Amino acid sequence: MSTRPSGPSSIAVDAMGSDLGPSEMVAGAALALKTLDVLAPIIMVGDEARLGPLLAEAGLGNHPQISVRHASEVIEMHDKPLLALKRKRDSSMVRAIELVKSGEASVVVSCGNTGSLMAGGTLRLRTLDGIERPALAMVVPNKTDHFILVDVGANSTAKPAHLVHNAILGSHYANVSLGITRPRVGLLSIGTEEGKGNELVTETHKLLKKLGNLIDYRGPIEGFHVFDNSVDVIVTDGFTGNVLLKTSESLFKLLSGYLREELMQSTIRKFGAFLSKGAFITMKEQLSPDNYGGAPLLGLKGNVLKAHGSSNRTAIMHAIRIAHEMIAADFNQHIITDIKTANDLIAQPVA
Repeated sequence: MSTRPSGPSSIAVDAMGSDLGPSEMVAGAALALKTLDVLAPIIMVGDEARLGPLLAEAGLGNHPQISVRHASEVIEMHDKPLLALKRKRDSSMVRAIELVKSGEASVVVSCGNTGSLMAGGTLRLRTLDGIERPALAMVVPNKTDHFILVDVGANSTAKPAHLVHNAILGSHYANVSLGITRPRVGLLSIGTEEGKGNELVTETHKLLKKLGNLIDYRGPIEGFHVFDNSVDVIVTDGFTGNVLLKTSESLFKLLSGYLREELMQSTIRKFGAFLSKGAFITMKEQLSPDNYGGAPLLGLKGNVLKAHGSSNRTAIMHAIRIAHEMIAADFNQHIITDIKTANDLIAQPVA
């Protein structure tokens, strides 16, 4: 199985790093092959002795789209990122990243240790020409659909040029993951007026305006506009983005718990909740992060897609789908072209 050919259009899946174990990763790959009409070849990276029976049980033992690369070690969630990368060179995560570095695959999909994946991807793959720092993007639900929030934690000490790059990276990812041809881009600030915000925001705003038609920049937005579908891509630094993301998730859990408690307070409310069950199910499906498979680390010479540690097979299937769409869109090549244009534009003196 491990000798079947692969290629630069393959998807390398870290099969061992998930909280739910390799069985769920195999189930996710099986679901992807069953659900998606066209799919790039998948390389399952991990303990061949464990993966072989799981693949056979899932009916994938001799599937032409599946191959296995053996890795004897696993980077655990509690491992220190850099130390784990150094000591566990034969881990499934490191081997998957190396497949992209060598050109045998184009995308890594992993549910493993976030710090190790970000560090391993950055150190081994390096950033694309013209980009200094990678950015972590996340698909987030809003009033009517979804938007891209970038950066959500990769670069907490950003410079204006980094945020300009984030705008381009986020625009391309919105095109791939959300199917938006020309995404609307907003810069997160404390107000929409010119000159509001800190130095990072005001200087970034000036640079983004210099890009002209390269992206569809709609100007600064504030917190009131985050979830109202004003823009498709929200650009910020990794510190602010991470705080916003985790605060939003915490607030959603608080409101969901509060609503659940209130609906159970009386028989009438319970009956109302029963009648509204369909609406709640629809809302849960629309808000579920499983539909988008995780967060890509954008701006590297190779694509790295981080799925949640506890991702189920549906989330893994969607992560593989996004990975395939990145390959089909020639994702990084288009980014390289736009980054070069952006760097040339922002380097020009103001008239």
